[in-house]
Amino acid sequence: MSSLYHCSINTIKNGQANTGAYIASPSFPNYQYCWLRDGSFIAHSMDLANEYASAEDFFRWVDRVILRYSHKIVALEKCIRDGLPVGREAILHTRFTLDGFEGTIDDTWGNFQVDGYGTWLWALAYHVRKTGHYGMLDELKESIEMTVRYLELAWQLPNYDCWEEHPEYLHPYSLASLYGGLNAIALLEAEGRLVLPHLEPRKLAAKIKEFVLSYGTTEGRLVKHILPSNGDQPPMPLIESAVDSSLLGMSIPFRLLDPLDPLMVETVKEIDRDLVHEDGGVYRYRADVYYGGGQWILLSAWKAIYNLRLGKRDLAIKMMTWIEDQADAQGNLPEQVSRNLLAPTQYEVWLEKWGPIASPLLWSHAMYLILYHELQESQTT
Repeated sequence: MSSLYHCSINTIKNGQANTGAYIASPSFPNYQYCWLRDGSFIAHSMDLANEYASAEDFFRWVDRVILRYSHKIVALEKCIRDGLPVGREAILHTRFTLDGFEGTIDDTWGNFQVDGYGTWLWALAYHVRKTGHYGMLDELKESIEMTVRYLELAWQLPNYDCWEEHPEYLHPYSLASLYGGLNAIALLEAEGRLVLPHLEPRKLAAKIKEFVLSYGTTEGRLVKHILPSNGDQPPMPLIESAVDSSLLGMSIPFRLLDPLDPLMVETVKEIDRDLVHEDGGVYRYRADVYYGGGQWILLSAWKAIYNLRLGKRDLAIKMMTWIEDQADAQGNLPEQVSRNLLAPTQYEVWLEKWGPIASPLLWSHAMYLILYHELQESQTT
């Protein structure tokens, strides 16, 4: 095993609070929170590394958070039923303090995202299957039910994408994460491992998939954003929206589409053309200006995993080598790399605003671990 493998495990464990929450980055002031999305991928990486206790502590932290704010689900249901605007009092946040309270220090920072809630269901389902700890489903049943109910109510509401941008749209990646989580829970229910009376996660997952395929594509590829319905106007794909590397999640891990589905193939062709640098680094999207629009470690790992699923092992190894080369002397992986920037004039702007790029970023380390295990598994199959 590489030294970065062990360093990544230690970085994640050192970044886990005694509450079970994973801090996004211990050295970056604006990331002193736990995001459900980041945390769920991090917990998944701990499961792959057989660090089951770490993952379970995180899932129990999420359980407490959802129970603490369950009144918001009731408020959301009332808003929808009565045709009222949906405000902060009726949406679950996406990031929380390590103690499990809403992070409200900056009201301008988007906090209504749904993808984290789908991702935690997906990661939890994987965990109980891998460990055989099916008793956790009974232990966390109330929060699982509340999450499914919340997603029933919220999935068609415009919200921020996974990069905390564009709250005016719906997002195929976010919808895919809901599909993945709901489908994973539905499979457990079908096996008799879980009973969710009055809820139908399988039907909701199918409805979400149909929605994405109906309104989230153009010219044989996926779009980044979907315009929500407006009066008599149905939802529409935002055709001018450029491709985004997060769309890899449509296939891996959430399986809304098979890696060889023509929609995925055409989408990934655009990702390869527009967003994959020849050195192995992967950008988020062409118009990215955050810290100058650098190459993201976690996206390079994500793309490498997709390459593996297509049998392109050499490309996956090249990308993993690139990732390993980005670690500093202490073995820390940053959020992004500031070479070959898309918008170089914006780098200093963000440096002055928020300081140096986040490093270590626990999600970067988690995706490296996930890639490492994918490569190991591919050797034995």
